Amino acid sequence: MDMSNHSKSDSASAGRQGAAKLSEPQALNRVAAYCSRAERSEFAVRKKLMAWELSGEAIKRIIDRLKKEKYLDDTRFARSFINDKLNFNKWGRTKIVYELRKRNIPESVYRPVLEEFSGEDFEKQLMHILSVKIKSVKGKNDYDKKTKLIRFASGRGFAMDLTVKCVNKLMGGDYEEYIP
Repeated sequence: MDMSNHSKSDSASAGRQGAAKLSEPQALNRVAAYCSRAERSEFAVRKKLMAWELSGEAIKRIIDRLKKEKYLDDTRFARSFINDKLNFNKWGRTKIVYELRKRNIPESVYRPVLEEFSGEDFEKQLMHILSVKIKSVKGKNDYDKKTKLIRFASGRGFAMDLTVKCVNKLMGGDYEEYIP
């Protein structure tokens, strides 16, 4: 075994471990740059600062300053997140809310932003992804195909009533007629 490669990787990882602890001004500069590249949640920024082994008071001062200087705004983050997940990832309301909660965004912040997006926006996205998916779905009969489409849409976070409505529009018929 070549020991020279081994010692290089050890020193590289040791260097990274030593660089983990930053001073407060260094951390502020790095996290401001981090926030300026994309919208970030307070939770993500706090997690990063904690990884840099800063004190609780230093983290609070940095976050307060980032908010004051408009680098950090959970409402702006929620608006951007919802827009991106709806339009690019084609997610439904349920999955978006779940992910926002995972990122510790309070309901009082994301609920008004989510209400800016109409049910029609979600229906349009759902119709689009279902019309693409229906081409690849195989089933023994229409009931089987509808069930697979509904399961697919549910996995994307769309509400059951909206999903059934859209599947019925696409395939015709009434899904409820198959339920005993």
